[in-house]
Amino acid sequence: MKGALLINLGSPESPNPKDVKKYLGEFLMDERVIDLAKPLRTFLVKGIILNTRPKKSAKAYKKIWWKEGSPLIVLSQRLQEAVQKKVSVPIGLAMRYGTPSIEQGIKELVDQGVDEIMLIPLYPQFAMATTETILVLAENIRDEKYPDLEFTVLPPFYNHPDYVRVLSESIQEYLSDKDWEHLLFSYHGIPERHIRKSDVTKSHCKIDKSCCQTASKAHQYCYRHQCYETTRQVAEYLGLKEDRFSTSFQSRLGVDPWLQPYTDQTVARFAKKGTKKMAIVTPAFVSDCLETLEEIGMEAVEDFEEKGGEELHVVPCINTRKDWVNVMSRWIDQWAKAEMASTG
Repeated sequence: MKGALLINLGSPESPNPKDVKKYLGEFLMDERVIDLAKPLRTFLVKGIILNTRPKKSAKAYKKIWWKEGSPLIVLSQRLQEAVQKKVSVPIGLAMRYGTPSIEQGIKELVDQGVDEIMLIPLYPQFAMATTETILVLAENIRDEKYPDLEFTVLPPFYNHPDYVRVLSESIQEYLSDKDWEHLLFSYHGIPERHIRKSDVTKSHCKIDKSCCQTASKAHQYCYRHQCYETTRQVAEYLGLKEDRFSTSFQSRLGVDPWLQPYTDQTVARFAKKGTKKMAIVTPAFVSDCLETLEEIGMEAVEDFEEKGGEELHVVPCINTRKDWVNVMSRWIDQWAKAEMASTG
């Protein structure tokens, strides 16, 4: 029996500092998020970050928390429910950090008789700190507890025509009645060293102006290339001229070099040079969350206005759009039917 497991990032149980600290501890101690030697990572996370960051992060979470709970969790649950109504196979939901855990999600599907699971990381682009850590953990759980369970993985869909269309039309619809001079594609940032670590050729990724545009098998795992390719294809779909859009990266942590240009500096630069009305979209996220609702929807908006801009339009994530639910349901159905045909 087939089943699918939607997997998102996760969220604290509540916006209280205690729960935020627990969540951040699990998240930041992941060796694919902070990829330092364990003693150094432990010192950095438990000795420094968890003594200062939880209170600040808790304040941010409180700003965006819904009555039903964490926006990321609620929106993921709504997506699960909407897709389940359209497909014939069981649909589970899990988070890489926090609850429901990946182990719990797998168990619930297995308890329903599922023996082959389609793992669906809800990240359009591949990164070791997102897609890879999900797959490694899922495989470890299978090896330990469900050795006969089979996995199929939905590959990154950053350039899939269905995803590009949904994202493009969500932007077009949201901005249809708004004035804007420039559209900024803001992706979650990662350290530059993650790009080099994911380079299967060990030589292609220079993180310069040409490597992401030069064909290479490294692109299969290159987050930076995949972000720029999403931007390129969406801009092409929308018919945007080159001076009407750009790409940036948000949410950096620590002092190591992260992917640039940085979103906060980019937003400030546009405002200072006279851009009055601007739009921003966050295509690294399928569901609205702290990084989209607070960091962009509040902080970036405030910063843009303080630096002289008048209005920063924040395009919502694709969340539970009907066309996105239809696309996800179709991908699952096509997989399930193909598998059934091959075994029947």
